[in-house]
Amino acid sequence: MSESFRVWDGPLRLFHWLLAASVGGALLTGWLGGNLMPWHGRLGLAVLGLLVFRLLWGLWGSGYARWRYLLATLPGLREELQGRWRRPGHSPAGVLAVLALLGLLALQLATGLLADDEIAFHGPLQPLASPDTSQALTRLHRQLWPWLLGMISLHLLAILFYVRIRRRPLLRAMLTGRMPKTGAGQQDARGGGWSRASLALLLAALLVMAVQMWPEWRVAVPPPAAGVPDW
Repeated sequence: MSESFRVWDGPLRLFHWLLAASVGGALLTGWLGGNLMPWHGRLGLAVLGLLVFRLLWGLWGSGYARWRYLLATLPGLREELQGRWRRPGHSPAGVLAVLALLGLLALQLATGLLADDEIAFHGPLQPLASPDTSQALTRLHRQLWPWLLGMISLHLLAILFYVRIRRRPLLRAMLTGRMPKTGAGQQDARGGGWSRASLALLLAALLVMAVQMWPEWRVAVPPPAAGVPDW
C-alpha cells in the first residue's frame, strides 16, 4: 500500500458534505416552491452558517485549509497548466473554482436574505431594503440559480476528470482526508482541531440566529403623539 498523508481535516470534510446537502436541498425546494418555501429559507440559513464557518476555518483550520495557503497557490497556475504542479491540497485551478463557487453562493445568499416574492417567501432581512430594491434582488436571486447549477456541474465534471483521467482519488480523500504521496514535501496537515471547530461553529450559529430573529429585535418606531386639542 502506498504511503499517504493527511491533506483535509475532519471539520473541513464535514463542512463540504453539509454544504453539498444544504445547497442541493435549497435548489430543489426553491425549484418546487409552494409549501416547501419555508424549507428553502431554512436551508438558506444553513448555507449562511456553513459559509461563515468556512470563512473562520480559513483562519483557524489546518494548514491546507487556510486562506493564506490557498491564495499562495495561485501564482502556480501556469505550472499546473504545464502539468508540473505537485504541491498538496487544492491546485491553483481548484482554488479559483472554490473561490468562484463560494462567491456565487454568497451572492445568492445575500439576494435571498433581502428577497420578497410577495407570495410565499420573504427573507429575514427584507425590511432593510426598499420594496423596489427587494423586488430587483428577488429577480436576481431567481436568475442566479442556473449559474450556480452550472458551477456545481463544472465542479463535478472536474472531479470526474481528476478521478478517471488523472487517477487521483479525490472522492475517497474527501471521505478519509488522506491522499497518496506523489512527491517530496507532502506532509500531514497541521493545526485546526475540534475545539477550534466548535468555536467557529458556535459563532456561525449565533450569527444565523441573529439574522433569523432580527425582525423580532427591531425597535418599533412609536406612533407620533396626538396633538393637544386647541380649546
